[in-house]
Amino acid sequence: MNKKKGVSYAKWGYIFALPFCIAYLIFMIYPIFNTFSIGFTNMTDRLQMQIAQEEMMGIEPTVQVELLRDEEGNLTIFDNYKFVLTDPNFWSSLKNTCIIWGVNFAPQILLALVLAVWFTSTRNKIKGKGLFKVLFYMPNIITAATIAMLFTKLFDYNKGPVNDLLRMLGVIDSNIDFFSDEFASKAIVAFVQFWMWYGYTMIILISGILGISPELFEAADIDGANGWQKFRFVTLPNLKSIMLFTLVTSMIGGMTMFDIPYMVGGQGGIKGHIRTLSVYIFEMSFTGGKLYNRASAASMLVFVMIAVLAAIIFFMLRDKDEMARHKIEKAQTKAYKKMLKEEKAKGGVQ
Repeated sequence: MNKKKGVSYAKWGYIFALPFCIAYLIFMIYPIFNTFSIGFTNMTDRLQMQIAQEEMMGIEPTVQVELLRDEEGNLTIFDNYKFVLTDPNFWSSLKNTCIIWGVNFAPQILLALVLAVWFTSTRNKIKGKGLFKVLFYMPNIITAATIAMLFTKLFDYNKGPVNDLLRMLGVIDSNIDFFSDEFASKAIVAFVQFWMWYGYTMIILISGILGISPELFEAADIDGANGWQKFRFVTLPNLKSIMLFTLVTSMIGGMTMFDIPYMVGGQGGIKGHIRTLSVYIFEMSFTGGKLYNRASAASMLVFVMIAVLAAIIFFMLRDKDEMARHKIEKAQTKAYKKMLKEEKAKGGVQ
């Protein structure tokens, strides 16, 4: 009897995923490993230029990109990392990054959560909720260069409308140089980051709330729960995984923020008050001596910091009840396998 062969569609999944995997390997994985390796070498722009010039002249390069060594030839591959870790600009950039991210993320998540609950509430009969969603999300789709130019002009020292308005209201007597002041420059960048991303966070939280089973809210209504009680005991616990995702992605974005801090106030601010880690790495790579080796070392340090912070966040916000159930199931499975093994052994003896 001939058996009909079933059509397997599994291979098509691999075929469609293959272009992405190839692109990811070329444009993501390879640069990461290449950056990691450069951090242990003496590579700089001047060294590369000298090698290229000597090769064009048909001369054997007198220097080459190689692992760091001291005068005696001993490996000193961690010298780039030591330089970065002892550089005051690295630590000031890390401080600026943490302050700007922390100041913009706290109100961002609170406002996004309030708006998400408001948009998903069945009690609100306000018309035009879709329009409000578009308006709140719109700052996220405007290019960073446009927003940076807008706020740079708004807070400009000479012709900025903010200075004109404050002077007209009698708040100030003379213009304020916002980008020379540490507090003001950080506050401006933090507000811009908050304004750009709270709409995106709101959309993510809305999707999380809509994913909660309506039966839970119906049961809460039957039990006589009010709006606050439903939010506290139904919405928040079921949003834990979405909140974890939001926190981790925001932390990654905050630790790597570059465009707004770099462009607002001109290349990290007049006095470097808003120079973030990404701006610090960019300046080391593409300005001055173009020290790719030290910039690569700084990049890997940032990578390690992000990985450690993400692991800490996952550990602190882990679902303890789920882990307890998993341990119980694991113990039961182990006991069951042990029992089967013992019965099999007894059967063999008989």
